[in-house]
Parts: sequence; structure tokens; C-alpha cells
Amino acid sequence: MTTAARTRTVKEQTFDVLRQYDLTTLFSNPGSTEVGFLADLPADISFVLGLHEGSVVGMASGSALATGRPALVLLHTTAGYGNAVSALATARANRAPLVVIVGQQDRRHLPHEPFLAGRLDGLAGEYPVWQHTPARAQDVPGAVARAWHEAQEGRGPAVVVVPMDDWFTEADDVAQAAPRGPVAVRGGRTASDDAVATLAALLTAADSPCLVAGAGNDTADGWEALVTLAELLDCPVYQEPFGARAGFPQDHRLFAGHLPAVRPALREVLAPYDTVLTVGAAAFRQYTYAPGEFTEPGTRVAVITDDPEEAHRSPAELVLLAEPADTVRRLAPLVPAIPRSSAPHRPTAPEPPVPGEPLRAAHVLAALAERLDPKAVVVEETPSSRPDLHRLLPARAPLGFLSAAMGGLGFAMPAAIGVRHGAPDRPVVAVLGDGSSLYSIQALWSAAHYGIGVLFVVLANGRYAIMDRLSEREGSAAPAWPAFTELSVSTLARGLGCPAERVEDHTALLSVLDKVLPTLADRREPLVLEVAVEADAHYSS
Repeated sequence: MTTAARTRTVKEQTFDVLRQYDLTTLFSNPGSTEVGFLADLPADISFVLGLHEGSVVGMASGSALATGRPALVLLHTTAGYGNAVSALATARANRAPLVVIVGQQDRRHLPHEPFLAGRLDGLAGEYPVWQHTPARAQDVPGAVARAWHEAQEGRGPAVVVVPMDDWFTEADDVAQAAPRGPVAVRGGRTASDDAVATLAALLTAADSPCLVAGAGNDTADGWEALVTLAELLDCPVYQEPFGARAGFPQDHRLFAGHLPAVRPALREVLAPYDTVLTVGAAAFRQYTYAPGEFTEPGTRVAVITDDPEEAHRSPAELVLLAEPADTVRRLAPLVPAIPRSSAPHRPTAPEPPVPGEPLRAAHVLAALAERLDPKAVVVEETPSSRPDLHRLLPARAPLGFLSAAMGGLGFAMPAAIGVRHGAPDRPVVAVLGDGSSLYSIQALWSAAHYGIGVLFVVLANGRYAIMDRLSEREGSAAPAWPAFTELSVSTLARGLGCPAERVEDHTALLSVLDKVLPTLADRREPLVLEVAVEADAHYSS
């Protein structure tokens, strides 16, 4: 006599899906609607705790960007999902693929809107690339599988809402509603031969072309292909304004710097060129509004991007909606090598401060640049010092620079933790303002608890310096908000269990950097280095 096999639950079937798709690290801040899923968590599923949902999503985003694969997030109904919305928007803008499971109250009394029931549809607006509440409990495993593919293809957060009682439902009728496995979907956007030939003809006819590299070209293949094309054309290569990643090696002789984010300055920089090819970005992302066109009359603009939204909003003569690296690789042999002008001017580092002179952000960034491993990842969130960082601390390897594409604060600290978690062989430095650090400072607990060896360099000027400068631009004699010079980020860090030091002069800064940076690749303990700096008197975007 044989015993009938026990019917497995939705929870067990979902864990099978997670293993199948290599979603075995779970970033979460748990709530009661998720406890059933988390109880008796299998030993092969790693739980990474964040103390706020913004940090949870930020860590997962960093991990996803480092690995190139979706990361798994678990959020708690309206409270957790709502707290995470800004971070989810940033993940979408940064092209970070996430599988996001959101807990919901029990299906059996949702019509009565019980305590912790969430009105979750549309809570994150249009930022998820896909959102779904399965019609039946048995559909949950298939929905999670589909979310992986939606996140990977859409390069953003894919959300599955799961009522808390679903996990214990018997799952003898599980629908496979997604391709079977992470490599089941193959392909990509490929430009036709005619389209590539048309673009080659445009570049060949140019007397003075330039290239613009965008975040969408930040891959090893993308860098290699664009270097080849730039050297054939012997033309300058700019980085897109406010690019969240570097699309070209910024220590290359042809790198010409970052484009301005205001139209008059952009027109002035691009005026010498009759043809502009943007690769991996839209043409052109700006910040504050100013009237007029992006370029002077007669300048021809072309774009290569695999992002339909970037393609459709670019006022360009020719747009190739295709994978950048492959397209540029095929384009290069069709373009003749033409020697042109001399290499762009290279920026110089500031002189070290004399004894008694206050430190400035540029002094700190120059010291970092002299000592940092070329393969290090720099995660940036220092708005008032961003121009100095771009000028002095070039990205020298793919994923060498990472910032929040959305522009909101709170990304860098948890993202740096996630990057190091996903790419443990890469040294990681986060450069933040003291005001920026407060948006997600609780992420330091996760770094300390899990032994994530990131160096957090906090440029502490005791104020929202960028906002002060913007207020001055509007003609205000003084900002409406106070400074916070009594704030101590290092004290807060130590309170969260994270080692921290504060330095106030150049000699002490160099001493700490010389001690820490050579060990950064193997470091298993985070360090917050709070550096007292003088607020710069001006800011240029």
C-alpha cells in the first residue's frame, strides 16, 4: 500500500521558482503580512535586512546593477511599498531590474478593508515595469517567474502583490505563466544593415563630429566599441548631462568632459561640431529650463539607444533603436579613419591647502583620485560637489561611476552596499554630502552587520549647500532653511554599529586614505570617513 504524495504549497513552489531564477538573496524589511512567507526560511535563501524600505530597494538596486541580473525585494503592504516608491522610481531610471514581492492582507476579508489592507494597485505610479496581483493563490509562483522576465527585459522593478494566506494554499494546479528559466528568452534589439549604413554615411560626411556617451553604453563591450569609433573619427567624446553611469573611459585622451545641463551652455559647447552622435542616452537630458534648441541650426544629431522612451523623446535626425555596443561595433568598419584636431584639454588637480587653510571638496576628491584603484566603483551623491567629482575623479572601468538617475537623494549609501554585495571583487567608495547621507543613513547598520567593506566619504559642510546656491540664483539674500553645523555623521554612524572617523585637515585625510584605500578590495568592514569641508561659494551644473 502506498501513501499519496503530499500536495505542495504555494510557498514551496515559489521557493522552487526563486532557486530556478537565482533569486536566493532576499532584501527586505519584514512586516506582519510577510511573516508566513519568511517563517522557516530555507537555508539556501539569504536574508538581507534593511532598516528602511528605501535602503532595502537601494541595496537591491546596487546588487542588480553590479550583477546584471534581477535582485529580489520583499515589501510590507502599503507602509513598506509606500516608503519604497521613491527608491523604486530611482531603480526604474537607473535600469535596475528588481523582482518585488509586496505583501497584502488575507484574501478572505479584503472586501472589508481590514487593518493593514493595502490599496496597492498604482501606488508606485508608472515606475514599475510590470505590476500584477494573481487571480488565484496557485498563480503566484508563475507570476514571480514572469516578474523575473519582465524586470530583466524592462530593466526596472516588476511587482507581484501576494495576499498573506496565499503562501499556505495547496498548489496542485500551478500555471507556468512565464518562459522556463532565466535563459529561455533570447534576442535583443538589432539595427538593420541599412540603418547602420545610413548612420555611417552621416558620420562620413561630417567635417567636425563629436560623440556623446550615455549610461546605456556602460558595459565592457560598449566601452570597447565606442573607443574604437572615437579613435577612428579622432573626435571628442562627451558624457551626457547628469549621466547616472559612465559610457566611455573618462581618462581616455579623447574624453572632453560632461555636457552642460542648461541649453545655452549646451549649444555653446556643441557649436563647433556639425554632427553629434549620442550613444546610450537621449538627446539631450537637461536640468533647469532655458529657451531655445539644444544645438545651433545646421547641427545634425543622431542617437543610438535600446531604450524606446529615450529614442522617442530625442529630437534627432536619425535614431537607431538598437543595442549600443553591437551597433557601434558594426558601425566602426564603415567609417574611414580621419585624423583631426589635438586631444581635449585635461583638467588639473587643485593645489593642496596650505596649513590653516580649510579643506574643500576638490582637495578630498583629488586625494581620492591619486590613490583609488582604477577598477573601483565610485557611487556619488554630493550635489554641490558633483562638478568637481566629474572633473577630478574619472571613471576608468565599466561601472566605475554610479549615481541616482532620478536625481532624488537616498540612493548612494544603500546602493554602494548592494554593489559591493553583488560584486565583492570591486572596491567601492561612496562619496556623499552630509545632508544626502541622512536620507538613508540607517543603511550603515546593514553594511556593518553583513560585513560589507565600503568606504563612505562624507563631505560635511553642515548645510544643504546646493540648495543654498540655488536660492542665491533666485535672488534670495538668505535661504529659508537653517544650516545644521551641529550634525555629526560619524557619531550617527557609530550609533548604528559602523566604524567612523572624522578628519578636519589635509594631513589627517591623506593618512586615513593611505591606510584604508590599499585594503579596500579585501575589506570586510565598512568605514565612514566624515571630512569637514568648507562649502564652495558657487556651483555650476
